[in-house]
Amino acid sequence: MIDVKVPTVGESISEVTLLKWIKEDGQYVDRDEVIAELESEKATFEVNAEKAGTLKQTAKEGDTLKIGDVLATIDETAARPAEAAKPAAKEAAPAKQAASSGNGQAKAQEPAKAEQKAASSGKAADVKATPVASAIIADKKVDPKTVTPSGFQGKILKDDVLNALANPGRVPGKELFSRDEKRDKMSNLRKTISRRLVESKNSTAMLTTFNEVDMIKIMEIRTKYKEKFKELHGVNLGFMSFFTKACCFALQEWPSVNAYIDGDEIIYHSYCDISIAVSAPKGLVVPVIRNAESLDMAGIEMKVIELATKARDSKLTLEEMQGGTFTITNGGVFGSLMSTPIINIPQSAILGMHKIEERPVVVNGQIVIRPMMYLALSYDHRIIDGRESVSFLVRVKELLENPELLLFGKDPVKALLQL
Repeated sequence: MIDVKVPTVGESISEVTLLKWIKEDGQYVDRDEVIAELESEKATFEVNAEKAGTLKQTAKEGDTLKIGDVLATIDETAARPAEAAKPAAKEAAPAKQAASSGNGQAKAQEPAKAEQKAASSGKAADVKATPVASAIIADKKVDPKTVTPSGFQGKILKDDVLNALANPGRVPGKELFSRDEKRDKMSNLRKTISRRLVESKNSTAMLTTFNEVDMIKIMEIRTKYKEKFKELHGVNLGFMSFFTKACCFALQEWPSVNAYIDGDEIIYHSYCDISIAVSAPKGLVVPVIRNAESLDMAGIEMKVIELATKARDSKLTLEEMQGGTFTITNGGVFGSLMSTPIINIPQSAILGMHKIEERPVVVNGQIVIRPMMYLALSYDHRIIDGRESVSFLVRVKELLENPELLLFGKDPVKALLQL
């Protein structure tokens, strides 16, 4: 028997939570195959089988385990089941049979495939309703998803539609006047997020300054060059690369915004490690783009996609989330018009991006409609003065409204004339 123990995942981490078993109890597993998923206070990681054999689980999903605790055992003396040895052969047989049967069988399978496709789509074809119910749905513009069907095999009846109209806003299938409660154990990651947010509010002199930016030039650039950009670099041209570039220029001009307090000292950074806030399935994570000031636009976009994908798949490592000198968060993707982001300690500032919304603004004495975005800079007033915070945000605004400045950090003509 081989013991599978909780591995060491970081110096400060003493316990983890068993999120889920990938392999079932009693199942035969191969060496290095992923058998379980664990969550620490900082990240989610996988546990692999050290030997091939039969898995015997000793912990349950949701259990809190110490580093070194036994998760499971593997009986390496167990014989490999015959079924596990030939999975490919089983899958190949139907495919071979289908190929040898000719066009006649392929045509016979087409209706079944079409029916399967229709069943998997979320279109109106999925809605089963009587003619009268369908007429009421069309006439009253009722969303079929808000109707609880009571007919045979989930068919919507006339009374079902009338009931939905009589109880607007009711969740389908939910009992009226229900007062049920649900109690879930807080995950280690959520505990850490909670602790750090409270610590940030209590340990910093946090203030927020606001501004707004006209996004028309950036949107025009994206519209004009997005296809060529993707063709050359293999990634989409998003907003994050423009904001990251602008922040890197501004951070190097206002170094206190890129610094943080360590005891009685202030640590300044000659580099810009930009943390990007990503909403992952299990909570907010903040991976870091290292030396963002040295990356070009495509390099930034590639890194953003890499880190965001890892966050969604719970594949981020501790190293990818540690450090960072400044954070950018985009609440606009969820529709936020304005907010006051909380500083990601020990950093001293965080920039909040928001929803782009067309608004009337005055340009050269004329009222015009422009795509506008509110920006919010939360900062630690212990290290950053009002002049520095406002000047930083104004500089970011200037760079975003004049994207050509992102090439040199100043007007190209002035750079040419060395002004």
